[in-house]
Amino acid sequence: MLAAALACAQTPAGAPVNFTATVDLAGGAHDSIRINILRWSTDADRDQLIGAWNLTAAPTPAGRGRPAIDENDPALADVNPAAGRGGRGGRGGRGGRGGEAAEAPKPTPERSLKAALERAMTVGYVWTSEVTGYAVRYAARSAQPDGGERIVLVTERPFAAGTPAANASPYEFTLIELHLNSKGEGEGKTSATGKIAADAAAKSLGLENYAAAPVVLKSVKRSK
Repeated sequence: MLAAALACAQTPAGAPVNFTATVDLAGGAHDSIRINILRWSTDADRDQLIGAWNLTAAPTPAGRGRPAIDENDPALADVNPAAGRGGRGGRGGRGGRGGEAAEAPKPTPERSLKAALERAMTVGYVWTSEVTGYAVRYAARSAQPDGGERIVLVTERPFAAGTPAANASPYEFTLIELHLNSKGEGEGKTSATGKIAADAAAKSLGLENYAAAPVVLKSVKRSK
């Protein structure tokens, strides 16, 4: 149960925190994982993401966050053919009749959280054998009754290491939940094989049923 977690204050200051882990790959192979947490997210960061998931966060005003895209920008001609064809993208001609904006997709927790993650600052990285790492946009920890810690990370793009290809995640990001003992050792599970939920009591995002989810990150250890 997520409510079992005891919330503790998130402080952005302090030395970086690092972890190592392994994941199982197809054919019995393994991959090494490194997690570098540069700073912990603040309570305000947490509230923003929970509000996004619950669809209660205020929308970001125009001009803040990432800049809006001008569909008539010539630089977008290759990726938006309609904007580069002699006015068919809205500069007169036949394009003038179709000036109505497409209906915006219906808000969902997944879309809302994805947008919030894109606006958030990077607070860490997850590294695999791939060349490019995974930017962590949210990192929070809470003390546990047994002296251990529960750590929740959210990456901006999907982290599928150690997950069977058949188990395609519906999320365009990944929540990683680590459960560690007092020595900083434990395991990790992800939203690639579980559902994300917001726990109002613990003021946290996490996996809906952590106990039932399969272990993805094994032999998690705090490192220097």
